[in-house]
Amino acid sequence: MVNLREDLAVTFLPEPGSEPVEWVVSDGLTGYDAAVAEMEARAALIADGQARERIWLVEHPPLYTAGTSAKDEDLIAPERFPVHRSGRGGQFTYHGPGQRVAYVMLDLKRRQPDLRRFVAALESWLIGTLDEANIRGERREDRVGVWVRRPEKGAEVEDKIAAIGIRVRRWVSFHGISLNVDPDLTHFDGIVPCGVSRHGVTSLVDLGLPVTMPEVDSMLRESFERVFGPTVSA
Repeated sequence: MVNLREDLAVTFLPEPGSEPVEWVVSDGLTGYDAAVAEMEARAALIADGQARERIWLVEHPPLYTAGTSAKDEDLIAPERFPVHRSGRGGQFTYHGPGQRVAYVMLDLKRRQPDLRRFVAALESWLIGTLDEANIRGERREDRVGVWVRRPEKGAEVEDKIAAIGIRVRRWVSFHGISLNVDPDLTHFDGIVPCGVSRHGVTSLVDLGLPVTMPEVDSMLRESFERVFGPTVSA
């Protein structure tokens, strides 16, 4: 049996003959409630066979979201930014400018109705993206997301660079991933990110990589296609 937590080459390809995934990039800042409404509507159309699968890349204004496992005590500064109760899995996370959020609307029936493998594929997507930037991203058996070691801070120190939080309805996914490009990392101080207090957060710029959002989007798309198959620009 393949250990999905160790295999860095997990794929999640569609059945032969499937249409390419629609790739959409929004300019500016997208409101969170509007994004959720759009995702839910699109997911319903995909489930009914009336729309292509879609990856939607956005940036949000500063806000916190609470997943279905969020603990109230992990919201340290409730007045700092708007707090949105989300139906995705996971705990508290932060979204804001300088962070690329990718909403993932895929039909798992056309791929594999296997949530564990789907999450592993999302991790593979992110790890492949980081590899394009010569950054080693790693999985952890006891926590979802992608992590980087920080030996300059200490032998056992590691920071989170990307988060994953999904929801599946009628075997179509929505919500998705977030990758820290150049957000204000102090904004994470208002929560215990993803319920993990013993590790920090980082970004591509914090790691010394002066990269632009369009450059990151290009790396994300190239890595996505290796894991999930072809895309087409909307």
